[in-house]
Amino acid sequence: MESSVPLPMSWKRISEEASAADAALIRAKAMELLARREHSRLELRQKLMQRGFPTERIESVLDQLVADRLLHEGRYAELYACSRADKGYGPLRIARELRERGIPEDLVAATLADLESLWLPKLRELHRKRFKTLIPTDTAGIIQQTRVLRQCGFTLDQIKVLFENGEQ
Repeated sequence: MESSVPLPMSWKRISEEASAADAALIRAKAMELLARREHSRLELRQKLMQRGFPTERIESVLDQLVADRLLHEGRYAELYACSRADKGYGPLRIARELRERGIPEDLVAATLADLESLWLPKLRELHRKRFKTLIPTDTAGIIQQTRVLRQCGFTLDQIKVLFENGEQ
């Protein structure tokens, strides 16, 4: 005698095929994102999680992308730092932004050290664009310009060199 009571829903174990298919799908989406621009590991993880992929599978795909040198944080840090420097940002701000994007501190320091010779010319260019005048001689002008240049991420030492050289 069979009962007409419905059986409870049974839980199925995810098969290896389904897991491999998920990994392939995650890798394809990651490759699509990397084809548009470089990403840090943190950015790529966040974007894949936003698209609903399971976190535990994302990590293994990211590890494989790193092993295949398709995801490279050193390359990302260099491109990001150069791009931000071209927009008038200094080393302090760029370092903070790289850290926010999950780049390790040693890689941030190495990237900014490689760009050391750029900072003073970039600072001069920014000063010309923002102020279109000579270096101020009054204290109020110096304070105001220093504040603006600090907000862009330049160090006090770099700003001091700019004002002392007065080559505007």
